[in-house]
Amino acid sequence: MLLKLVPQDTNVPFVKMRKIAYVFSLLMVIASFGLYFSKGLNFGIDFKGGFLIEAHTEAPADLALIRGLTGGLGLGDVSIQTFGEDNQILIRIEQQEDMSLNEVVELVKTTLENGVNDTIRFERTESVGGVVSEELIQSGIMSVVLAVGAVLFYIWIRFEWQFGLGAVIALVHDVILTIGMFSITQLEFNLSIIAAILTIVGYSLNDTVVVYDRIRENLRKFRKKEMPELINHSLNETLARTVMTSLTTLLALVALFYFGGEAIHGFTAAMIWGVFVGTYSSVFIASPVLLWFELRREPDEQGADGKEYIPEQFR
Repeated sequence: MLLKLVPQDTNVPFVKMRKIAYVFSLLMVIASFGLYFSKGLNFGIDFKGGFLIEAHTEAPADLALIRGLTGGLGLGDVSIQTFGEDNQILIRIEQQEDMSLNEVVELVKTTLENGVNDTIRFERTESVGGVVSEELIQSGIMSVVLAVGAVLFYIWIRFEWQFGLGAVIALVHDVILTIGMFSITQLEFNLSIIAAILTIVGYSLNDTVVVYDRIRENLRKFRKKEMPELINHSLNETLARTVMTSLTTLLALVALFYFGGEAIHGFTAAMIWGVFVGTYSSVFIASPVLLWFELRREPDEQGADGKEYIPEQFR
């Protein structure tokens, strides 16, 4: 039913717009690198070390009051959020050079017990050290690199090497632009964002594979069509599916962004951005770049039985 809202016989000249898209993407990539090296990322406690304090209140927690109380303690970056129930609080405090975990916990505990008009219980305290943070950063980078490498191998085996390179170029483009988005917004960059980036890689790949499948089918179906025309025809054939998939995904993500709570705010923000850049790269990057690699059909051949020979990769 939803697919009927999108025209099925579109003829948008995506391939003709590829040069504009290339310039736009190049500028966005350069801007992302510039933002990363000038502003950096707002690393969360997962990556820069710090203290975690889990507390419970009897009634729903007044986060504004708790933020005000802890913000005046001079502890630097303090993040307050609920998880699970409204009375379950997770307090994140950046690493302190001159205070131990016990001293920080005692200071926060005394402040909240005196300032909050409710019974508050401290259930769990943890310290994330600098060494652990560095290991997490390395593991996060390695996970993204391995994911992109696995994509290259998968596409190469399933299609051809040209498709594999096209998919990887699009995925690297998406990851760089996502890093740039977090640099300019200064949203907290933590382990959940690494999970979001890996999810974006999967989402973008799914869109790209759908288009590549159609291109492969049309390579077999339209043997006399010029390659730019064939790619453009394939993009338009899958456009309705691409648009509706993106829209329905965005509906769920926007709802989570506004109503899902602070704990998943960064994750959903990354995913919303990822849907946009993933859809864009599948249409304007992954498919048009196939023209760079001189993707060609196998020449028509006749089998022993007189029937048309269809190469293995097009069957």
